[in-house]
Amino acid sequence: MEPVRKIHGKALPLPRADIDTDQIIPAKYLKRIERTGFGEFAFDAWRKDPDFVLNDHRYDGAEILITGPNFGCGSSREHAPWALQQMGLKAIIAPSFADIFKNNCAKVGLLTVELPQDSIDRLIARAEDSPGWEMEVDLESQTVSLGNGKSREFDIDPFVKHCLLNGLDDIGLTLANEGDITAYESSRPAYKPQTAPAV
Repeated sequence: MEPVRKIHGKALPLPRADIDTDQIIPAKYLKRIERTGFGEFAFDAWRKDPDFVLNDHRYDGAEILITGPNFGCGSSREHAPWALQQMGLKAIIAPSFADIFKNNCAKVGLLTVELPQDSIDRLIARAEDSPGWEMEVDLESQTVSLGNGKSREFDIDPFVKHCLLNGLDDIGLTLANEGDITAYESSRPAYKPQTAPAV
């Protein structure tokens, strides 16, 4: 996956609480056998409302979603982070996230940032008042710009931060130890199963 360091982009306000994974990507789209092509179906039911924020072209190309608490609750479907990432999002800012959803986001390089509700309210108000407003999330310094030169720090698990900064998914983490794995395999008795060499 691509490294995540500094995200500068248009903010998308979605001031709703308890948005579950079935709203993010409805179950009827989970029959696909590919891992791609989910972005166009994100928030499919809500898009039928002409006033839904994703139907406002002033927010086209938004990379940072600002939303309410308990985002990503419900089922553990990993398709939800895929859909959000494939619709162009690189970061989601909320007061809280469902744990499994948050972990699934980290595995695909989608940054989740938790800020207090008052900061979320300020960011949402700014994004709603100024469609097209751009903001910045800096993973290295762990800060979010709040506008008017102000910023707010956020916490993140050090291991997750390391993986995101270096673009390491589970496979990348394993391949980082390729030398040790090869040395171990070369010393195993011939009668034991062998792993296929790296291509």
